[in-house]
Amino acid sequence: MAVTKRSRFIGFFKDIFQELKKVTWPTREQLIKNTVTVLTVCAIIGLIIWMFDWGLSALVNAVLK
Repeated sequence: MAVTKRSRFIGFFKDIFQELKKVTWPTREQLIKNTVTVLTVCAIIGLIIWMFDWGLSALVNAVLK
């Protein structure tokens, strides 16, 4: 029996929903904690990169003047 594209398409999404039922979703508290952690780390890394860029710019300007 030939499997049509439509039935494969529907089967694909049925499989997705079955897999999503198996996922352990984070609680609201875990989600907030992880979001704050990610934003804090991004801010710290951004600050480090900004300081490095500022220092190199100052060094290049000092050398070129």
